[in-house]
Amino acid sequence: MSKHKKTKNKIGAKKGTSQNQSLISTWTNNTRLHKWLIFAVAFLLYGNTLTHEYTQDDAIVIYDNMFTTKGFSGISGILQYDTFYGFFKVEGKDKLVAGGRYRPLTLVMFAVEYALFGESPLVGHLGNVLLYGLLGIVLYLLLIKLFRARGDLPSGALIALLTTLFFMAHPIHTEVVANIKGRDEIMTLLGSLAALLFSLKAFQENKNGLNVVAGVIFFLALMAKENAITFLAVVPLTYFVFTEAKFTKIATQTLPFLLGAILFLIIRGQVLGGNFGGEVSMELMNNPFLKIENGRWVELAFGEKMATIIFTLGKYVQLLIFPHPLTHDYYPRHINLMNWGDWQVISSILLYVGLGVIGLIGLLKKRLWSYGILYYLITLSVVSNIVFPIGTNMSERFLFMPSVGFCLGVVAFLLSPTTSRGREILERKLSLVLFIGGIILLLLSAKTIHRNLSWKSNFTLFTTDVEVSRNSAKLRNSAGGELTAEAIKEKNETKRTAMLQEAVGHLQAAIKIHPTYKNAYLLLGNAHNYLKQYDQAIGYYDQALKLDANYTDAFNNRAITYRDAGLFYGQQQGDLPKSIQYLTEAQKALPNDYETVFGLGVAQGMSGNLNQAIDLFKKSTELQPNSAAAWRNLGNAYMNAGNTELGTVALQKANALK
Repeated sequence: MSKHKKTKNKIGAKKGTSQNQSLISTWTNNTRLHKWLIFAVAFLLYGNTLTHEYTQDDAIVIYDNMFTTKGFSGISGILQYDTFYGFFKVEGKDKLVAGGRYRPLTLVMFAVEYALFGESPLVGHLGNVLLYGLLGIVLYLLLIKLFRARGDLPSGALIALLTTLFFMAHPIHTEVVANIKGRDEIMTLLGSLAALLFSLKAFQENKNGLNVVAGVIFFLALMAKENAITFLAVVPLTYFVFTEAKFTKIATQTLPFLLGAILFLIIRGQVLGGNFGGEVSMELMNNPFLKIENGRWVELAFGEKMATIIFTLGKYVQLLIFPHPLTHDYYPRHINLMNWGDWQVISSILLYVGLGVIGLIGLLKKRLWSYGILYYLITLSVVSNIVFPIGTNMSERFLFMPSVGFCLGVVAFLLSPTTSRGREILERKLSLVLFIGGIILLLLSAKTIHRNLSWKSNFTLFTTDVEVSRNSAKLRNSAGGELTAEAIKEKNETKRTAMLQEAVGHLQAAIKIHPTYKNAYLLLGNAHNYLKQYDQAIGYYDQALKLDANYTDAFNNRAITYRDAGLFYGQQQGDLPKSIQYLTEAQKALPNDYETVFGLGVAQGMSGNLNQAIDLFKKSTELQPNSAAAWRNLGNAYMNAGNTELGTVALQKANALK
């Protein structure tokens, strides 16, 4: 009897296993369905960005770029200059970030879109979502091909699908997809993965012509962003882990990638010069590894710099595992200066040493999770600040390419078909695996969809993220500037004042973090101007000009504030001496500004300085010959000075214009 029960249970287990194996095998036979699913996921996750505005650096590459806005005719300029040149329009400023940037591919795409559709955020956001969906499909197909090469199907297909879905849903990617400018990251990864896919197809089907296609696609990936260069190490790693190719064959398959990279570097060198690192910037917003000593900026000591870098590397892993809170801004001092006595630094270095050791040990046995670890480390290296400076501490978009390795490594570790444990899970615990995977995907998706809301506009982005990055001078400055811009549109005076005061708070915090931040002084001047606190506004403009005597915006805004103050004290306060004082200062900087000249004429006339008033009103009529007010005031000034003849002529002119 007991034997019968035992046999019955055994037969039942085999039947269940067989059913699960059959269910698993369907993953290989439904790649078309999976591709549609992946593409649909892209729209489900990022469909709420289609109504968003331009944000963040979109101005640099799209609507304020003199080449992009020319459409087709601007493409030649895009190809000939640094990526930032079209925005700054001045030699030198385009290379504020060390080494310069040459990423023409996406700017060419934006120029084409601008030519066809004009200034349209909808088109830009739709393009990003479509390309993100395509990227997911290419990643999935590549993983399927890799698992097929290893003989890991059908169970490897489940890993391919889960890895792709986890990648698609991960909230760390919101900066790339929700920000149109992030298309450079999408195109770089899309091109790199597609090139590898064609390379594998050429290897498996012995079609050498496809290797040429792979090289061309990889070259285009580099033209989108330099990060693709890391695939010169990823490609041989991939062939080693997933195929039985000999060293010479691996080198042959890597050669098209190398040739594409050489061609790119030659072109880049012709455009930017051969210096990848450039001169060390002493501006904190372009070099986070600075500190103030004795009132001047100095570079961090090597140990302090490396400790800070190692800390950020640990922060990357934390965000991949638990992506909250997220922010688009990790500028100084959101990431504090660290030292080797900080436990976070020690933990981070131990983590990365451990990952490196585990990755290398597993590589000998060609473990999938080992491949994921090494892929992550290789692709992260170029944005780590260890190889060369990148101009900021860290950024979520820098995890876009490395996160493929993270997702694959985690899924492969849990479900690897090369281990008995993995087979057992897949065969006997499939429902549990799918349930847990589904919960994780739902949580990631919910966070992604919610995070997208912050990218609606610069106002929503800056005012949301400033609550996370409160120690970022850049974000405090951005939030202050955007609040000021929105405040001047506000009709309710109480709300307007409150917004301006909030802006002042952010800008003062920015200066406390970064005492030589000239743009923060400029924006403080603007905010105080709108608050009608003119003396304070002028003081901040003066501070900005002390930092940069050629700061045109500060010079012009100070002159406008002198004018506004003069008109305010004359028209609303009745303080003529003060009005004349400010308007005289304004006229020095704005000698041909009608409002300034006319207002000063009125103040001089009311003060009894008729000769000065007459001269000023005469100039007003020269600046605006059709201004009845200018002719009328000139006529009255002549009359009051006893010159009735000229007074009558001027008044007749005023009446005729009226």
